[in-house]
Amino acid sequence: MPLVTSLIAVVMAFLVFFVRMKASEKPTNAKKIILPPLFMSTGALMFIDPVFRVTRGELIEAVVLGLFFSLFLIKTSKFEVRGHDIYLKRSKAFIWILLGLIIIRLGLKTYLGRTIDYRQLSGMFYLLAFSMIVPWRIAMYVSYRKLAARLKPPVLT
Repeated sequence: MPLVTSLIAVVMAFLVFFVRMKASEKPTNAKKIILPPLFMSTGALMFIDPVFRVTRGELIEAVVLGLFFSLFLIKTSKFEVRGHDIYLKRSKAFIWILLGLIIIRLGLKTYLGRTIDYRQLSGMFYLLAFSMIVPWRIAMYVSYRKLAARLKPPVLT
């Protein structure tokens, strides 16, 4: 089972990379930035089942690690203006950060999987991912709004 889930994680990481590369070819908007964390939030329903619940310490560890990893994503997510549209700028560092995150995730999963039930570990990795994505997307949204405000022509009265 751990091998299958690890393989799925690697495939998902490459999917994220290719989606990000495609996204840089089309203009972005606020909806494209805000919706992914909202869609991901439905995963919290896993915690209805007690087997996925984590301890307070595990919760804090997952959230702090997620917040730390979000800094790297925030640093590599920049926007640029092309014509009258805003695009997500391609970053050469993004693939390396993504690969680093997947390697760290696999290492943590292997190490922690010896002492923590895989269902609780699933809950921890969900919390880590969610607490990484939310600040990243908030930072992207703030950056996008600042850029969009500069693009709008002044209103003449």
